[in-house]
Amino acid sequence: MSYLLALDQGTTSSRAIIFDELGQIHAIAQREISIQTPHSGWVEQNANEIWSTQIAVVQQALASARILAKDIRALGVTNQRETTVVWDKRTGKPLAPALVWQDRRATAWCNQLIQQQLSDKIHKKTGLQIDPYFSVGKLVWLLENVDGLRQLAQQGHVAFGTIDSWLVWNLTQGAEHVIEVSNASRTMLMNLSQQIWDEELLELFNIPASVLPKIIHSDAYIADTAQGLLGSNIPIAGILGDQQAALFGQSCFETGMAKNTYGTGCFMLFNTGNQLQYSHNQLLTTLGWTCNNQTHYALEGSVFMAGAIVQWLRDGLGIIKSSQEVENLASQVKDTDGVVLVPAFTGLGAPYWDSDARALLCGMSRGTTKAHIARAALEAIAFQVADVFTAMQLDLSQPLKELRVDGGACQNDMLMQFQADILNVPVMRPKMREATAWGAAAMAGLKIGVFSDVDEIAQSWQLDRCFEPNISSDQRQSQLQQWHKALQRARSDLS
Repeated sequence: MSYLLALDQGTTSSRAIIFDELGQIHAIAQREISIQTPHSGWVEQNANEIWSTQIAVVQQALASARILAKDIRALGVTNQRETTVVWDKRTGKPLAPALVWQDRRATAWCNQLIQQQLSDKIHKKTGLQIDPYFSVGKLVWLLENVDGLRQLAQQGHVAFGTIDSWLVWNLTQGAEHVIEVSNASRTMLMNLSQQIWDEELLELFNIPASVLPKIIHSDAYIADTAQGLLGSNIPIAGILGDQQAALFGQSCFETGMAKNTYGTGCFMLFNTGNQLQYSHNQLLTTLGWTCNNQTHYALEGSVFMAGAIVQWLRDGLGIIKSSQEVENLASQVKDTDGVVLVPAFTGLGAPYWDSDARALLCGMSRGTTKAHIARAALEAIAFQVADVFTAMQLDLSQPLKELRVDGGACQNDMLMQFQADILNVPVMRPKMREATAWGAAAMAGLKIGVFSDVDEIAQSWQLDRCFEPNISSDQRQSQLQQWHKALQRARSDLS
């Protein structure tokens, strides 16, 4: 039996999952990590807490599976993307809080770039829209606002990285400062066609090259874990940003296949193969993976608030005690009775890219109950996905025939059925929901020889349930129209 270990470092928790070569799970360990929001639009985490929880769950998973580190053939890493860490190369200590991908403090800086008419240049080079979502604005903000950081950087003492960089640095006890190419493609600093740091952008943004990690392939063998860390050295052999990992883990290896992950946010990726395809409809062109010296690109639609809406119902409004309760509550009413929630709590992502939009709950009457609000919250997730899906269809020569789904909220049958209804395509939920972690584990297994090719990995994908659309075209159009009216009211450019 070959075991593969996935480190899945997400926005709300650090997890470790041990798989065998058939994709069967032998152990899962998880610890929540805290999020700080010191000001409106600021979202921070403690980089040391990210690392300490991640290494703790690895040890917990090994103990739970009753195996030793020497039984693990390879370790794969997948991570929340865009989240930005800076640390001291000499000590390994963070020099500032980790700025989470949801953080919007670089909004003014991004608006300046847009006013300088740099949008087309940056889109052409990086495939991305100018938005505080991406790592570079966070890095620039840190260099400008953390006392002494720029000076330290100019002296060559500062390391910048996304979460994969931070984990690998700690797994190798400072021996490796790298960033995997799909993560690098989310920084707004990498030239997408050449897969190198873009010197013109570094100069434009005034970023010292010495802070940057080395860009590596998704299936690179990086190093073994450091001596004494886990009792035995494990090869680190596969890294993918979480959404790319889910695309790989869902076996979307063929051009034209798509998946949507329902996590803290919602992320739809469409495999465009080795073709670099630019969106004409406000989607992102991103790197899927580079494996066996071949690059797969993808189109992506990023929705900032999905599972995070349910957390807001729980923590902000207090209308549910746990996230699992939302489906039962929402099912108490047959529809929202005109209530619409536009969850622009941290602005709007694709296909709007409106940093200054703010959340809106409208259409309420004296008869509105918390069940209507819960249902509106779930429907808001599906409506946002529908807008991304529509934009993606406009970019593609062939229509999408199905959507593979994963992530926590895909367990919600009501949401998945509504998603199929509103998209008018079948929604395919696999038996194995841990597509993100499996993608990283499978990539590492491919590199280390557990799998001979991706066809072997694809055999692990099995359908749990297919949700078929079952509402009329008129019903669909009416609901989308109601959503778009509310959405317009939440936009910052409302005239």
